[in-house]
Amino acid sequence: MRVLVIGSGAREHALLLGLRKDPEVDFLAVAPGNAGTSAVAEQHDVDVTSAEAVTALARKLAIDLVVIGPEVPLVLGVADAVRAAGIACFGPSKEAARIEGSKAFAKDVMAVADVRTAGSETVDNPGHLDAALDRFGPAAGQPAWVVKDDGLAAGKGVVVTADREVARAHAASLLDSGHPVLLESFLDGPEVSLFCLVDGATVVPLLPAQDFKRVADFDAGPNTGGMGAYSPTPWLPDEVSAAIISGVVEPVAAELVRRGCSFSGLLYAGLAITANGPAVVEFNCRFGDPETQAVLALLESPLGRLLHATATGTLAEFGPLQWQDGFAVTVVVAAENYPGRPRVGDVIIGAEADGVLHAGTTRRDDGAVVSSGGRVLSVVGTGADLVAAREAAYQTLSSIRLPGSHFRTDIGLAAAEGRITLA
Repeated sequence: MRVLVIGSGAREHALLLGLRKDPEVDFLAVAPGNAGTSAVAEQHDVDVTSAEAVTALARKLAIDLVVIGPEVPLVLGVADAVRAAGIACFGPSKEAARIEGSKAFAKDVMAVADVRTAGSETVDNPGHLDAALDRFGPAAGQPAWVVKDDGLAAGKGVVVTADREVARAHAASLLDSGHPVLLESFLDGPEVSLFCLVDGATVVPLLPAQDFKRVADFDAGPNTGGMGAYSPTPWLPDEVSAAIISGVVEPVAAELVRRGCSFSGLLYAGLAITANGPAVVEFNCRFGDPETQAVLALLESPLGRLLHATATGTLAEFGPLQWQDGFAVTVVVAAENYPGRPRVGDVIIGAEADGVLHAGTTRRDDGAVVSSGGRVLSVVGTGADLVAAREAAYQTLSSIRLPGSHFRTDIGLAAAEGRITLA
């Protein structure tokens, strides 16, 4: 099987490493890739948001399966073009990808499917903002305001704050840039990410994970694209996971089928486990980063065949997934000033060690690996328990040198110490 992976992050690096372990995969290409993926796959510099460019590359390389990693190409309809060219594609159609591309669309799908989520209101007129703010947050007896960009924001379009002026300023800046704003009620309780392979109405869950959005230890600072994750989640009972599949993912998948935009690919449900049960925080239409790095580190089933079965409508025939015992922890190494404008161009020492996945990296002509983005590396450790997995990840990280870089030291710590409980 000849596989082309679209994207350039640590998620795509993890996918390529997983695909390489599948004996049926005999050729790997990536576009555009990074300094780490160049050791795993043939690299091609194309515009991943261009349906024509991606399709042309897949044809040129005689690809059997295209795997689209990032959300932007999916929301723009690149998967539709690939399938129209007669090539199997792992990733939803443009219409189905609206489950991530439009929070208003996702809310409507959940309402019809009777899936519990935060109460919300969309504001597209600055003149209506103040009155809407009065209906949410501390003004309405909630712990904080939750203000979101209605469209794609790479994980950084959300502000959760008890300060009305901070909430208002974020909402106003979004409106000023032409983006509708979504105000949501606050959902309390620990959060979990559940990835599910979806082929129409068929849903196959992967291991649950928990990610860490805030930039600093103990959830301080602004939101980011994700600073780390661990999998599985020892505090989440199996019956709650089952309830998420039957009460959230399956109804949403069925509703998308009913609407004529059947989902094919990876449907990511981000949930808060509240005192009243699971409630959806968000849906994504692709593998999430950094959870993917932890989840795939434990997968033993052949990834190429699994993604191909999803893409070709035969997921129901694949059989039960096989997993390695134990846990995996991913820690993100970020560039100086991230999630603001990151410092780039610095040489990285230790970036090519085992367990290090590349994201914002490139390779200079002299062979040196240098930083080229905000989230630079993901360091993955595995172990029999979370303590051992954390130790493995942070031990590898201790040998990495990148001037001005930063990372969280508490990834998976609360779970390892048994401090996460359900109400």
